[in-house]
Amino acid sequence: MQGLKRTHYCGDVEGIGNEVVVGGYVQKVRDLGNLIFIDLRDRTGIVQLAFDDSTDREIFEKASDCHSEYVLMAKGVVRERESKNTAIKTGNIEIDVKDLRVLAKAQTPPFEIVDDTNVNEELRLKYRYLDLRRKVLQDNLIMRSKIAKVARDYYYENGFIEIETPMMIKSTPEGARDYLVPSRVHHGKFYALPQSPQMYKQLLMIAGFDRYIQLARCFRDEDLRADRQPEFTQIDLEMSFVDVEDILEMNEGFIQRLFKEVLDVDVELPLPRLTYKDAMERYGSDKPDTRFGMEICDISELVKNCGFGVFTSAIENGGSVRAIVAKDAAKTLTRKEIDKLTEYVKGIGAKGLAFVRWVDDEPTCAFAKFLGEGELDAILNKVGAQKGDVVLIVADKNKVTLPVLGALRLKVAKQLDIIPEGFNFLWITEFPFFEYDEDTDSWLAMHHPFTMPMDECIQYLDTDPGKVTAKAYDLVLNGTELSSGSIRITDYELQQKMFQALGLSDEEIEAKFGFLVEAYKYGAAPHGGMGIGLDRLAMIMTGNDSLRDVTAFPKVQNASELMSGAPNVVDEEQLQELSISIIPEKKEN
Repeated sequence: MQGLKRTHYCGDVEGIGNEVVVGGYVQKVRDLGNLIFIDLRDRTGIVQLAFDDSTDREIFEKASDCHSEYVLMAKGVVRERESKNTAIKTGNIEIDVKDLRVLAKAQTPPFEIVDDTNVNEELRLKYRYLDLRRKVLQDNLIMRSKIAKVARDYYYENGFIEIETPMMIKSTPEGARDYLVPSRVHHGKFYALPQSPQMYKQLLMIAGFDRYIQLARCFRDEDLRADRQPEFTQIDLEMSFVDVEDILEMNEGFIQRLFKEVLDVDVELPLPRLTYKDAMERYGSDKPDTRFGMEICDISELVKNCGFGVFTSAIENGGSVRAIVAKDAAKTLTRKEIDKLTEYVKGIGAKGLAFVRWVDDEPTCAFAKFLGEGELDAILNKVGAQKGDVVLIVADKNKVTLPVLGALRLKVAKQLDIIPEGFNFLWITEFPFFEYDEDTDSWLAMHHPFTMPMDECIQYLDTDPGKVTAKAYDLVLNGTELSSGSIRITDYELQQKMFQALGLSDEEIEAKFGFLVEAYKYGAAPHGGMGIGLDRLAMIMTGNDSLRDVTAFPKVQNASELMSGAPNVVDEEQLQELSISIIPEKKEN
């Protein structure tokens, strides 16, 4: 930099007559012959550098040789700009350059560094360090940083202690596949990367730290999607001597403060709540987007004796017939569009889709010939359908009808563009403790096995697992699960009973959880906690649909990172040190 020291970031330059020094990347060069303008960019914005007849000729010629993405430092005097630019913060001023240093030249980049780009995403991910120069991505990561700062400030002020937990741990069942790390020292043994710090933060409560917080890196080897990456960060916390209300209240305070400080959005407390049962019955999802209506309506009683076998057989087999109403959608949801929706629901588990489409004076009903007099009117009255609406109906077992209609509800709402802007928070509470697996004819835990059942449900653990609900809760934002948590079991005998209810043998308990169960014998304060997904929170707060937009170096769908080429092969010598051999992949004929 040869004696120059930056005094201002580009977007912060102000004060006509002030001498300033700025540094950054060349966004654009406009050479008008006797005038040269360079837009210089850094993370704060753009400032215009001006070179004219008064500029030293050596500096002028140096400016004329500059191209996109050159790295410059410039010293000069701030002056009023003749041609104002209202699109940028410094659009009323420019810098009359007196000294210019070219710190690094740049090849022509594979794509233009602009926010509004149509460049293939794979190319941008391959050159992610260039993609990250775009202001929109830099703003996203800056927002993520602000979220992390507010989290630390808030929880520190409320008595939480930040403690790091290990990154290489014992492999334990957490619901997804572990990423495994082979040990060179311990032949044939493996560490696992943590899916969450669950057991360690419980041990910290047993150790007496009372309130723990960590911005924890977590790893899950599972199929990716827009709101899932194999490695992610959660604002992880645990509290002692608390129950559900204490934890919800503490984290509502964080949400309120976060949205006010970062977005200047007022979040009204307390946040609304729905039980798991109500959420499924009304919205077909345990993470519903309640910014719009289209709630599910049970019409089983009205059609149980009708002549339509699809409906009656579903009810006879213990299922139900349920509907949603798309208001004022009859012209948009044509018969052709309804056929597409029928294929969609078949693809997610339904046998088909019945409908009533009310365009003209008389509604068109796909199953009208099976209905008796007045039965269609009764259905329309029950669901609140009027002229111009479309009624969509699914009949099957509840485990099919509810989630299918929940997914259909969201798909239709997006198609009709009826989901309003804004932030819609919702607590989901009273989750079932077990879910029945027909394939194995057994009850499985819906949560990790340390979740505390509701006090009044403990009596049903042995006799009626379906009646047991958990002291578990999720925080949902705009239909995305942000957080999951629970009160933990701290009673040794109850924990053993829970393991037995899940069908675990004493040997399995010892092998998987022995060190935690042993800790309970030495006294454990009642505690509970949760983990808030920092990535998902940042994604929604920045108005994006993919975690890639708020992750500096994301993975693509096959869990590879296009820029560095990870994962890649390693030397045979390294494999031999770890006693690992690679079995050739079988090729299909």
